[in-house]
Amino acid sequence: MKKYLAALDQGTTSTRFIIFNHAGEVVAVDQKEHKQIYPKPGRVEHDPLEIWVRVHEVMAGALKKGSIDASEIAAIGITNQRETTVLWDKQSGEPLGNAIVWQDTRTDKICTELAKNGGQDHLRAKTGLPLATYFSGPKIKWILDNIEGAHSAAERGDLLFGTMDTWLIWNLTGEHITDVTNASRTLLMNLETLDWDDELLELMNIPRAMMPEIRSSSEIYGYVKMGNIALGGVFEGIPIAGDLGD
Repeated sequence: MKKYLAALDQGTTSTRFIIFNHAGEVVAVDQKEHKQIYPKPGRVEHDPLEIWVRVHEVMAGALKKGSIDASEIAAIGITNQRETTVLWDKQSGEPLGNAIVWQDTRTDKICTELAKNGGQDHLRAKTGLPLATYFSGPKIKWILDNIEGAHSAAERGDLLFGTMDTWLIWNLTGEHITDVTNASRTLLMNLETLDWDDELLELMNIPRAMMPEIRSSSEIYGYVKMGNIALGGVFEGIPIAGDLGD
């Protein structure tokens, strides 16, 4: 029996990798901060590639601190800052730009437009959420409306969307998925079907082809691939088996 479980905690200001024993005790942890980017008043961004580098560092760092062999880790779960929005090229894996963080308010005019003619109540009835700049749907719309070529790439299926859990799972395993706790904070998931709502996608002019598959919060989403993490392959084959927005 393998000795450990691990959690990858991708937060607003830092990323941590925590290794637990069977008693639920922390046996090793490593943490690294990432830069907060403020390009204009009201705008907050993160560099998703910097965060991916921090993931490499903390995963390796926790193993070293605990003198642990990765082969003894049974599975890895992910917890993450919610709503923060990343778009990237499906073929190259390169982000379209910086991630738009949940605190960012650049979508205020989009939200005002969506609220007209009872839109606020309609969205709340479907998603359980108030119409606010926090959520990912308006952020996706802002990117598609303001970055040249983004919308056509999304329609072709060449541009993918994810919150930070999806970005990390994609890079670790190659799978394009999210869980219900993250999807529920986009203003795009129907609470009754637990799937993307086609009417809301159309309302925000967001192609369904760019959206990740919504899965439960506890299942195997994929396995770490050596080609997707620069750690000498030590984590290869470990399942990513939990996903939960915090």
